[in-house]
Formats: sequence, C-alpha cells, structure tokens
Amino acid sequence: MITPEFLLTALIVVMIPGTGAIYTLSCGLSRGRAAAMAAVAGCSFAVLFHMAAALAGLAAILHASAVLFQAVKFAGVAFLLWMAWTTLRESGALSAPAAVAEQGLRRIATRAVLINLLNPKLAIFFAAFLPQFVQPGPGATVQMAILGLVFTALTAAVFAVYGLFAASARDWILASETAMAWMRRAFAACFAGLGLRLALAER
Repeated sequence: MITPEFLLTALIVVMIPGTGAIYTLSCGLSRGRAAAMAAVAGCSFAVLFHMAAALAGLAAILHASAVLFQAVKFAGVAFLLWMAWTTLRESGALSAPAAVAEQGLRRIATRAVLINLLNPKLAIFFAAFLPQFVQPGPGATVQMAILGLVFTALTAAVFAVYGLFAASARDWILASETAMAWMRRAFAACFAGLGLRLALAER
C-alpha cells in the first residue's frame, strides 16, 4: 500500500509549486514563521477535506458534473484574482510579528483553506491518484484513508520547509523597500497566473 513508488510520486506532486505553496511562501516572507505555519495548517486541513470528499464519492460527482466543476473552478479563479489584487495593493512595511497576532493567524489559515478548497483539480486528483495504490477488497476505504493521511503529512512537511525558508529570508526583505515592492508584484503575478491556469483547466 505505502510503497516507495507512492511516496516518491506523492513527494514530487507536493513539491511542485501550486497555489498552497505560493501562499505559504508569501506568508513566510511577509509575516514570518507563525504566519507561515498558519498557512501550512490551513492548506493541510483543505487536503484532509479533499481526502474525505474522495472517500465519500464527492470528487466523482464533481468530475461527472460539468456545471458543478465550472462553478467551483471559477469561484477559485475569482478568489485567486482577489488575492493577486490585495497583494498588489499592500503598501508600507510588512507586518511585524506583533501585528500578525493582532490581525489573527486564523484569517491567514482561513485563506489557505479557501485557496485549496476552491481548486476542483485537487479533488479530482485525489479521486484519480490514490486509487492507483489501493489493493481491491473490503479494506479499500481504510487504505485510501491511510494513503490520504500520508499525503497530507507530506504536504504539511514540505510546505513547512517552504514557509520556514521564506521566513528566514524575511529580514533581508524588510531591509529593502525595493525588494518588498518587487516581492509583492511577484506574488501578485503568481496568484494571477495560477488563476489563469485554473480558468483554462479542463476536467
């Protein structure tokens, strides 16, 4: 069940930068370690939700229904474009750790959850990817759950590395207003690009 092939494939999939990874990096760079870990928690929770949806058969429904797929997809596109706009509009110094506490890490985690929940490709990926490593039989559901938990753990670990690495570069970013401005533009462009890619995605 948990074969080297599964672990290697899952690790490669997780390491490919997507919306969750980009958001975690942006939180680490702009707000520090605590914010990055909040983003990791939110992204991981969304992965668990998609796993549960796959087990319940909701991913198959999403795959079968063109209308539902398009609705979820364009909700995700709108959210990513909104993220791009708000990132680009930010000005001034980046948030200090105290400011993060005042603003609340819950909002960061909530955004991370929404970013991954509003990606229908992730739900369909779960429905198509995990069954390849499940042995047919009465324990198939349990196997799916275990594989999903392992995938979630890998996601959390890789995203945590991304977030902590970004947070370690935060002092250098804070020291340069030019670097801050270009960082905002880069992340805004990433969110917009990911939104465009999602808009063009087919089932």
